[in-house]
Amino acid sequence: MNTYSLTLSGVKLEAMKSGALYWPDQRLLCVSDLHLGKSERITRLGGAMLRPYDTRETLAQLERDLLATAANSVICIGASFDDSASSRGISESDVMWITRMQAGRRWVWLQGNHDPGPLAIGGTHMAELPLPPLSFRHLARIGASGEISGHYHPKARAMAQDQSVNRPSFLIDSDRIIMPAYGAFSGGLQSSHEVLTGLMRPEAMAILTGPTLLPIPMPRD
Repeated sequence: MNTYSLTLSGVKLEAMKSGALYWPDQRLLCVSDLHLGKSERITRLGGAMLRPYDTRETLAQLERDLLATAANSVICIGASFDDSASSRGISESDVMWITRMQAGRRWVWLQGNHDPGPLAIGGTHMAELPLPPLSFRHLARIGASGEISGHYHPKARAMAQDQSVNRPSFLIDSDRIIMPAYGAFSGGLQSSHEVLTGLMRPEAMAILTGPTLLPIPMPRD
């Protein structure tokens, strides 16, 4: 399993190339910003007619990560669906797929800015989740420590094999981790954006996801 080992508030964690975060001692898998149903939402609002491959691709990756880690707990830290209507419009087969993955696991949906959590789908629904010394929430809170959040879909640029790459990235410092978007169709915000540079300490790192995890100092320009 291709991972990058890190520590937050004394807790050993593993960043995965898919954008998931694994807490081995708790057998807990954390994912952020799945944005399931994004293609359906675009079509519903009068955009391009897109096939719902994004939802299936995202669920397939989540299933692979569950098998690779043998996680018995899952935290989806907000924006799990692209909007509230998307959680109601998901196909019956995809609901059954999620239900199969939930079987035998603790599954927590945290509220995001796009959705209150898929209330019609099984699992526990919460605004945020403290698991001391860590806390999980969708939107980073100024002054927090031991915090794992999402929302911003961070991306970072780096040189890899003499080529410039721009990939979804974990942002990590001694106070927090901001997760990359896990969803297949999700866009991103560059790590140099003032919102992210304002949240992260000067010594922060970016861990670029993709075929090979790439740790670099967090780009700020």
